[in-house]
Amino acid sequence: MSSVVLKNLVKSYDNKKNIIDNINLEINDKEFIVLVGSSGCGKSTILRLISGLEDITSGEILIDNKVVNNEHPKDRDIAFVFQSYALYPHMSVFDNIAFGLKMRKYDKAFIHNKVIEVAKSLNLEDLLERKPKQLSGGQRQRVALGRAIVRNPKVFLMDEPLSNLDANLRVQMRSEIKKLHKNLQTTFIYVTHDQTEALTMGDRIVVLDKGKIQQVDTPENIYNNPNNKFVAGFIGQMNFVDVEVKDKKFDINGVQFDSELNIEGAVTIGIRAEKMISGTTTIVVKPEIVEMTGGEKIVYFYLNGNKCSARIPIDYKFDDKLNLCVSISDMYFFDVNTGDIIRR
Repeated sequence: MSSVVLKNLVKSYDNKKNIIDNINLEINDKEFIVLVGSSGCGKSTILRLISGLEDITSGEILIDNKVVNNEHPKDRDIAFVFQSYALYPHMSVFDNIAFGLKMRKYDKAFIHNKVIEVAKSLNLEDLLERKPKQLSGGQRQRVALGRAIVRNPKVFLMDEPLSNLDANLRVQMRSEIKKLHKNLQTTFIYVTHDQTEALTMGDRIVVLDKGKIQQVDTPENIYNNPNNKFVAGFIGQMNFVDVEVKDKKFDINGVQFDSELNIEGAVTIGIRAEKMISGTTTIVVKPEIVEMTGGEKIVYFYLNGNKCSARIPIDYKFDDKLNLCVSISDMYFFDVNTGDIIRR
């Protein structure tokens, strides 16, 4: 078993402001879990606390039901893949992959066989004599993965490992890492700020903001059933429109809707960008900016003074006016003060 449990985890550097604020999280054996959030939310700090590279302020970290708060990083049986690859520039690919095994005093025959095995699985067997400077970004990332895999650790920690790669290579490496997880059957804890990586890679996603967990769920549930406005806005492209509900009715750009909500006053409505032309009620807007993204266009405009966008097919016709088609069933309703979901 390679489960990881965080209990009431707190990290503070000045004993005043908590960078990690009372986090509780259970990560299952063999699970691929993704920590996602904006810069400074604490996701990378959580990895460093699990690995032992930083000390916790309070709480507990359990690996395989054993508290590891005071264990040295080398004794936690964890492999860490860094954003910067952290390869030794003077060593060959073979020696970079073999480094951890050499430090643990394995015999040369075992090290050789293990490195060759891992190199073949990552398509690195023809590069073993090269130095890191002779490799592409994708090749360096595979070497970093190989160095982690070769030790057969209980848990893999990955801190934005694809952020230095170009767009096409990121897509390729996403599938490679998912395939790797499937083959290794080991627990993966993956950090990213990229919502696409989170949605496509994780068995579950942990959305963080300001050191607190906002929601933990499957990618599908995170996308379709966000707990609050922050999660809805961070995962996917959602428009937020401020409205006033009176007698259960509200209007958007002069078009009236029946909310069926038992509330009165200010409410924030959320509508996904891809749902802006799939509904039944027409709203006419003036396009401000149009972006071509290949198979579709993104059109920007204003609703009730709020900047919004719609994702539309490449052949969707419009000129100086755009006919949106929205439905109440595609709208999310959020409390304007707390940001919590009122109704989906």
